[in-house]
Amino acid sequence: MMNMQSNFILTLGYLLFLLIFSHPSSTQAQEVEDEREFDYERGGPIGPERWGEIKKEWRLCSYGTMQSPIDTSSQRVKKVVSSYNMYRKYKPSNTTLNNRGHDITLQWDGDAGSVLVDDTEYALKQAHWHSPSEHTINGKIYDMEIHLVHVSIDNKITVIAVLYNIGKSDPFLSKLEVNITSMIDQKGKRVDSGIIDPSDIRISRRKYYRYIGSLTIPPCIEEVVWMISRETRTVSKDQLKLLREAVHDYAENNARPIQPDNKRDVVFYGQGSRL
Repeated sequence: MMNMQSNFILTLGYLLFLLIFSHPSSTQAQEVEDEREFDYERGGPIGPERWGEIKKEWRLCSYGTMQSPIDTSSQRVKKVVSSYNMYRKYKPSNTTLNNRGHDITLQWDGDAGSVLVDDTEYALKQAHWHSPSEHTINGKIYDMEIHLVHVSIDNKITVIAVLYNIGKSDPFLSKLEVNITSMIDQKGKRVDSGIIDPSDIRISRRKYYRYIGSLTIPPCIEEVVWMISRETRTVSKDQLKLLREAVHDYAENNARPIQPDNKRDVVFYGQGSRL
């Protein structure tokens, strides 16, 4: 009898192990890696307007009601005057730089920390760049936008976005310039970029927009929590040019068009009158 009980416990433990650890824990299984399947050419056969028609798994790109990016117009933003800060707890970790063809992605291979949203912890997985910006503020298009993608243990997604204007060099991007240069027009090339601290990405904790949207590339998964920093940063013309040269010609402008907001709530957290 004892052996039967022991075997049952071992079997149950093994099944629980499979259940927990077989669940995907990163966006690599969700975001499309092969850029040949889609592009950013407006009106083209595999451009943004057609993404939802290319594969049935991408139908949300055309028929979803919570798609991103959107414009955060001050006329419809609900302002919350609060001392609540965006709680991030990042730490240095090994990274890999990847030319995905449609963007340059910095992937943290180890534990790079997390962000806490509504008592749920989301682990930082990767960051990538879009130019021009995908999100707009009161209709203004910015020169660049970085997305920091976080995933919870149950595979929910939170993305923090920072917008950039042309100006002084971005110190964080400066650390990656040599490696990015080595992968110009080398789709699929991966480079070990060493230990990098994500805290070096300057993000305002006190002023940001928040709304529920989607991934901005296929399969356009929804129920993504977006937090867009209100404090804009600067990037140099040379840095922006380097990011564009690194990907293929068609993806030099790798920004998805603004999507219908469908009267979704957009909340601004912060003090002061500026939205």
